[in-house]
Amino acid sequence: MSRALRILLAAILLLGGVLSLSAAENAPLARGTAIIDPDLLKKLDQSDALSISRLLEPERNATVPLTSGQLFASLPQLKEILPAIDTEFDRYIAQHKQSVPSETIGVGDGFDVQLFDRFSLKSASTRFVLAGIVNRMDRAYVSEESCGEIRLIYRLARFGPGPDGGSTATRLPMTFNLVMKARDARQTDASGKAITCAEVARRWLDNGDWQGLIRSRTGPYDAMTDRVETNIQISIAPKSALHDFRSDYLLKVFKYDAATKTFVESTLENQIDRERILADDALRHDFKAWLLEPANLREFDRGTVLIPEKYLAKAAVALTPAGLDASTLQPEFGLVEGEGNSDPVFTDNDVVGALKQAAARGIAMENIRSVAGFQRRLNDVTCSGCHQTRGIGGFHFPGVDWLTEGASNATIVPASPHFFGDQLRRRDILTAFASGKRPDFSRGFASRPQTRGSAELAGTEYQDGWGAHCSLQNEGSGTADKSFTSWTCAKGLTCQAAAASSRIGMCFIKTR
Repeated sequence: MSRALRILLAAILLLGGVLSLSAAENAPLARGTAIIDPDLLKKLDQSDALSISRLLEPERNATVPLTSGQLFASLPQLKEILPAIDTEFDRYIAQHKQSVPSETIGVGDGFDVQLFDRFSLKSASTRFVLAGIVNRMDRAYVSEESCGEIRLIYRLARFGPGPDGGSTATRLPMTFNLVMKARDARQTDASGKAITCAEVARRWLDNGDWQGLIRSRTGPYDAMTDRVETNIQISIAPKSALHDFRSDYLLKVFKYDAATKTFVESTLENQIDRERILADDALRHDFKAWLLEPANLREFDRGTVLIPEKYLAKAAVALTPAGLDASTLQPEFGLVEGEGNSDPVFTDNDVVGALKQAAARGIAMENIRSVAGFQRRLNDVTCSGCHQTRGIGGFHFPGVDWLTEGASNATIVPASPHFFGDQLRRRDILTAFASGKRPDFSRGFASRPQTRGSAELAGTEYQDGWGAHCSLQNEGSGTADKSFTSWTCAKGLTCQAAAASSRIGMCFIKTR
């Protein structure tokens, strides 16, 4: 296999085209942790049982889901979402015109940079369809009282007349995630006892507790609703003389405010505001001191850190494909020494010193054992950095396309390799909850699943098979980096560079 072909294949893998898998093959990995069955999702969507409008207004009498135009116009809870998105679009357009004045930008094929058509969000021919339900009790460390989260993921779709009097449906590049608490602490079972995290976990492990979500719609949604997350492919730019193909994804979060009964623009969890931190000496000093404090560094290493809001941004744009090399496309670029910044927030000595200090206090690092590991975690702990890693473009869960005829038999990929590779860790946490044990909420790097409990992943593309990320140093290319020494390839595969200077390669079939 030629190097050019290997790099081409690596680029495809980075965009999520790992191996085309059917829904049936993916389902076992998501058993108990996600609902991705197209027939069930279609039934739930068409019955309006779990539509956005039904969940936010249980008393609504209509049995037909609202169009996107009706949804944002008739539900006062959502009134702040479209104006906030419009503001981000205006900012994005202004920044592009300033940085690349020679390129046109707008809606339609006639522009160099083609924008998402915001009219779709106010249209009578589009609506959000239920594309998946995901259990995130692995996030109970954020709020133990709520036992984590349940995410209802909706995909925007356009409906129109088809041939022979039928109809057509086209999915559009936007997801709308309604994030619910896994339980209401005041909720009781039939006997009057409080429903525990263990009970919620058991229901999901039995076969996915979507029935519980339907039952809860008759109660006050304020107690269960946490936030709305939106992900929009804000633009695509075909390959030109100025640049390679680019696709940008706008990420926003709106927390539910029970006092005003509206979703309010919020910071994104752990989305480091790089530009603001680099520009403010006091803020950069505070951020460095906070993150390198041993207790915080421990949580950072385990992937359970909660960075204070004063360091975070209210919007993020995930730029794809970002590649394996450190570059300005990645959200943390410039914060660590050696990334083209003469005055970084973190020097190599800062990181090495902090790791030594943590070790002196008896804190063992699970993932970050080097400056390169610190840098990688600083990137993948952010929303945009994680979405750039083994994603399908800028999405980790594009959702099941049950709108396609015969979707249950079609070759479809409802989620990214990162999503499926993480399901075993999430199921381990559900199992611990169900048995009354304290779960281990830690997670490895987004690039590669943790090895704990991963026998089901062995030899697959999700861990150490074709397309897996691997440590180039394991192939004799230099001193092994302690953060990545466990990243090996399955038998019959070899770790080869997909980028010139990256420490990380990909597993490929061996060639002579």
